[in-house]
Amino acid sequence: MSRKRIAIVTGASSGIGKLIAQGLPQRYEVDELWLIARNEDRLLALGETVSVPIRALSLDLTEKESVSMLTALLEEEQPDVRVLVNASGYGKFERFDRIGQDDAAGMVDLNCRALTLVMRAVLPYCTQGSIIVNIASVAAFQPVPFGAEYAATKAYVLALSRAVNLELRPRKIRVLAVCPYWTKTAFFDRANPQGLITHFDCMYDPAFIAKKTFSAMKKKKDYVVPGFVAKATHAATKLLPHSLVMRVFIGQQKLKNK
Repeated sequence: MSRKRIAIVTGASSGIGKLIAQGLPQRYEVDELWLIARNEDRLLALGETVSVPIRALSLDLTEKESVSMLTALLEEEQPDVRVLVNASGYGKFERFDRIGQDDAAGMVDLNCRALTLVMRAVLPYCTQGSIIVNIASVAAFQPVPFGAEYAATKAYVLALSRAVNLELRPRKIRVLAVCPYWTKTAFFDRANPQGLITHFDCMYDPAFIAKKTFSAMKKKKDYVVPGFVAKATHAATKLLPHSLVMRVFIGQQKLKNK
């Protein structure tokens, strides 16, 4: 009996994760989508918009028990995981010492720890041609004052993804890091409720990011920076001293005296 082919998407209830989940069945032969987020109602609503059965897993990945539950389910089902998309994550824009303890721990727990453990849980069920997509950020390429911890977590995601991609090459399993620029999602409701960040030179549509992600999944790169402005920003972080890049960012956002 053949194993069930599945795709797993974390952070599937909104934004980039939701759009990728919706587009996966048209691009990959899967028998079922496993959708992970805290809001079960949104996952069930999303399930009505896709062409394959879904399994809605209402999990808070910052809780250790959630990854254990996913691991146990994988062990019980023994699926063939064709695609894993780690889209769960959040940030807070604030001076580092003003971020509450729960958020300071939560960003590391969700953006780094949970992503790492989900990858580890899923990899034994990946086979030749499987792909893992980790949503990082253009912030991964530079230190970001007043977004210091968030940027640091995304630098971790990028570095982890690229290294593991090389390790998995003999198994013909890919890891792709996606590094979006400012993107119009609910991310900012939590990240920037006080309006600390005010200068957005470009705000991408999440549908554009999803489209570019699907395109990159068909290629051999280990990371992708979608969009011209994002690419230009990335180039600047490679050419200019980070001390200058940080000063420019602070000046753009008028953060000096905050």
